[in-house]
Amino acid sequence: MSDQILMKGNEAVGEAAIIAGCRYYFAYPITPQNEIPAYMAKRLPEVGGTFLQAESELAAINMVFGASAAGARAMTSSSSPGISLKQEGISYIAGAELPCVIVDMMRGGPGLGNIAGSQADYFQATRGGGNGDYRVLVIAPASVQELADMTVKAFDLADQYSIPVMILGDGFLGQMSEPFTLPKPSGKNFKKPWALTGAKGRKPNIIASMRLTPEDLLEKHNLKLQKTYQEIEANEVMYESYLLDDAEYVIVAYGTSARISRSAITELRKEGIKAGLFRPLTLWPYPYKELKAVSERAKKVLTVEMSLGQMVEDVRLAVQDDAKIDFYGRTGGMLPVSEEIIRKVRSYGG
Repeated sequence: MSDQILMKGNEAVGEAAIIAGCRYYFAYPITPQNEIPAYMAKRLPEVGGTFLQAESELAAINMVFGASAAGARAMTSSSSPGISLKQEGISYIAGAELPCVIVDMMRGGPGLGNIAGSQADYFQATRGGGNGDYRVLVIAPASVQELADMTVKAFDLADQYSIPVMILGDGFLGQMSEPFTLPKPSGKNFKKPWALTGAKGRKPNIIASMRLTPEDLLEKHNLKLQKTYQEIEANEVMYESYLLDDAEYVIVAYGTSARISRSAITELRKEGIKAGLFRPLTLWPYPYKELKAVSERAKKVLTVEMSLGQMVEDVRLAVQDDAKIDFYGRTGGMLPVSEEIIRKVRSYGG
């Protein structure tokens, strides 16, 4: 008998978070991620956890700060404009070196936009929408199974590096239903001697992001954060290759765009056109070196996005050859179509 179950992507995130040991979830409703808070509202009380619908996105992210500071595994989720409202709190959390998981199921924008899926939050996620020299580790799943697996991994990475980890999906991925296997907890145990658990028998812990003296406090703290980020860049880059060994045309895409691109590649191969897919699983840290190596063997590198061109800037940094790089994107909640990608690759004369 199969051990697979059928769930929406958003629901799979919720169950995986519980499997990972998340017992505190704070959020404010916004489409197209509302199934996450709905699921957590039902499930968390069943496992002795706490669900709280905050009065605003600002309140929710600061509740995550508080729960994480106490040593708990905490999570929030939202979509595009809601994540914008959380950016100040995310910067605080990063500055305070606290672990948490943030889910962004992207929708069309700018502004309130619409409720269709999009990938237009790439800049916001990978460059940090808040203030200061900080980073957020960004993971980009492309299936319900990966949403579940990467949610468990996200909590471990957050605890390992004391950093906010963002799961960057899109509205289509959150809404689609697929069979998947529930992930298992990793079994990793991360000690948190810094947690605010009461100062009985020890000196008080202090958790803050404010350090008013530049010379001996804030600059040193920022340099310490940079060492953590360098360690993440050295050890946590993730990507997937598909038919790249002999690929003359490399398509770079993530999330739902990668699924569509993979279908296009299958058809192109039937025509004898040697296309392959490079799919970054971490958007920060980005797999620059790995993409550079692949691009050196290719005639053309095509970036496909559900935006007007954001990840393509990282592709340019990796490839460093503008003549090789092309871009195709749809925006405002529109999906790139497989046939459109096929026509684009055909136009290269392959």
